[in-house]
Amino acid sequence: METALAPRLSLFGRVGRFAMHYFEMCIPMCIGFVVGDLIYFSIAGTLGYSEPFTELPTLSVLVVTFTMTAPMTAWMLYRGMPRRAVWEMTATMPILAGVLLSLGWLGVVPMEDLALLEHGLMMPVMLVPMLLRPSLYSGHIHHAHA
Repeated sequence: METALAPRLSLFGRVGRFAMHYFEMCIPMCIGFVVGDLIYFSIAGTLGYSEPFTELPTLSVLVVTFTMTAPMTAWMLYRGMPRRAVWEMTATMPILAGVLLSLGWLGVVPMEDLALLEHGLMMPVMLVPMLLRPSLYSGHIHHAHA
């Protein structure tokens, strides 16, 4: 019986796959925040809030967290990523929200800036669990659909 081994990727190949995984997860997050913000702003507008990020900062952070995290998590599950990796990645988003809300409540960061900060920080923060498991994210991209 012969066993076929997958060829080892070069450093350039591993970095490329790592970057591909990152962008594969960023795309659903971006779609989620565009669609989520449109819906959120529409609903908030009908309720009389023309600037929900500044008028409803805590709710806005929670909405942004959900609308960006849910599509990314769904994509990772669809792609067949290991459950532990999915939940580690998913957990980074509410942790970021908690840190930002704490900083806002303590007066370190203006509350009206929190939702925009979260938009900007979610994707870089996503690199933390990826860098903790580089071999997972620099390996084969198509886990379930190979």
